[in-house]
Amino acid sequence: MSTNTRLITADELLAMPHRDGRSDSRLELIRGELKKMSPTGVTHGILCARLAAALNNFVEENDLGVVCGAETGFWIEKDPDTVIGADVAYISHARLGAAENLDKFFPLAPDLAVEVLSPSNTAAEMKRKVDFYFAAGTHVVWIVDPEQKTVRTYFTAEESLVVGEGAVIDGGDILPGFSYEIDKLFKVAGRRSPGQSEQI
Repeated sequence: MSTNTRLITADELLAMPHRDGRSDSRLELIRGELKKMSPTGVTHGILCARLAAALNNFVEENDLGVVCGAETGFWIEKDPDTVIGADVAYISHARLGAAENLDKFFPLAPDLAVEVLSPSNTAAEMKRKVDFYFAAGTHVVWIVDPEQKTVRTYFTAEESLVVGEGAVIDGGDILPGFSYEIDKLFKVAGRRSPGQSEQI
């Protein structure tokens, strides 16, 4: 990091427009330095929406907390500040009480963080994000790989399990009783033909 770089704070990031004048972008803050996140493709959006819907239904039915969609910012390091956004996140009632103002970035890591890989993501980038989550107190991280059609569950920053076709992901100790079929998650969206309704 250059000694001439002025570090940005979480409050400054919150006040910034998420548009650079040329294209829409999502901004994250890594130890005081801005990082632009490109818009994602449709498959990425479908996977995020499916998991968010399934998690939200379970969490609401059992009154466990809240589920947040993409672009929710988690302020996980301070001085210098780090604010990262999960594609989907679960925050328990116990942890939710730490937020004095829900219009600002959440001041802790989520209990569960879900990241759906994009073609531009590198292995090093995702490992760093997993490390950030666990260092800040996240209990479980799911890394969804649309190309391989797998989900890797991280139980710690170093311990993980990959499941694929025919398997399920479950909530473990953090969301006991929750499960979701991998085949259902990666079911291809059917293209609409004349006279046919679209199937998701």
